[in-house]
Amino acid sequence: MSVIEKLGLAALHRLDPERAHDLSIRALERGLVPLHGRPVTSDRLRGNLGGMVLPNPIGLAAGYDKNGRVIAPLMRAGFGFLEIGAATPRPQSGNPKPRLFRLTEQEAIINRFGFNNEGAEVIGQRLAARPDGVPVGLNLGANKDSSDRAEDFAQVLRTAGASADFVTVNVSSPNTEKLRDLQGAEALAALLDRVLRARDTLSRHIPVLVKIAPDLHDAEIAQIAAVAREARLDGIIATNTTLSRQAVQGPLAAQAGGLSGRPLFRPSTRVLARLYSELKGSIPLIGVGGISSPEDVWEKLRAGASVIQVYSAMIYQGLSIAPRLAEALDERLARERMTLPEVTGSGAGDWI
Repeated sequence: MSVIEKLGLAALHRLDPERAHDLSIRALERGLVPLHGRPVTSDRLRGNLGGMVLPNPIGLAAGYDKNGRVIAPLMRAGFGFLEIGAATPRPQSGNPKPRLFRLTEQEAIINRFGFNNEGAEVIGQRLAARPDGVPVGLNLGANKDSSDRAEDFAQVLRTAGASADFVTVNVSSPNTEKLRDLQGAEALAALLDRVLRARDTLSRHIPVLVKIAPDLHDAEIAQIAAVAREARLDGIIATNTTLSRQAVQGPLAAQAGGLSGRPLFRPSTRVLARLYSELKGSIPLIGVGGISSPEDVWEKLRAGASVIQVYSAMIYQGLSIAPRLAEALDERLARERMTLPEVTGSGAGDWI
């Protein structure tokens, strides 16, 4: 981490968390953030996800660049792929403020944003105008007041999906009432059928992923795996934020919303490993939740991930986390004389 990055993070952490987030986006827009310049890559790191060629397996999770305002600079931050959004059919302001909280001692975050975004049309235009570079995906959401949330997902895909390299069906945000009900087997199958039919109307075929919660029992994970296999999904992201507060304490721990950061690592990795054991490698898995070190990346891969995503750790370690993690992974693969596919799932049994 450079001196400039350390000073910038220290300044941002003196501000209200949401104001700091907004300022970081503005700084990226104005070219004020030092960036790595290009993705870290090598023959060991290069891979494929749903037909997309990734320079490295370190991705940025959805939620940071909700509106696609800084896609171009993020492409130069060292990530192997990006995910923006979530986008909803109509713009919405989200939940009342304050709605973002730092649990600094635990390197954790609680948010209850509620899919605040500028809407699928605006976000789709920004996606279409982005430069060539690393793959960029779009997280699909539903409006809070929607009477047909399954149709909302399909509508966002029809509006903006053609400009994305992949899309993620986000049925696991805890901040939109009853959204997680769509993870049930019957509801999820019906939802995915509508989304996949919408995908088939686009001018090109793009991968469709689904993002699930960490707060699932083994039977629920098995049901999701079965639905995903039947639908021939291109990938599953495990996991979103958690409603549990078992691993955190302090005055902010009682705030409502989804918890992310270090305390999420173990529960999210358990769900990831359980999914891998159910799917036996038939569907690629994206590991996300609590990753903040090279060892965390290695464990997510061993638990079953083909690629990983980070977000909360970036708040505490800065954008330079992407090239640091990629470089460390490259070095370890060389040292262990292993390929990424060989690492994936090699330690799933340790987590279940």
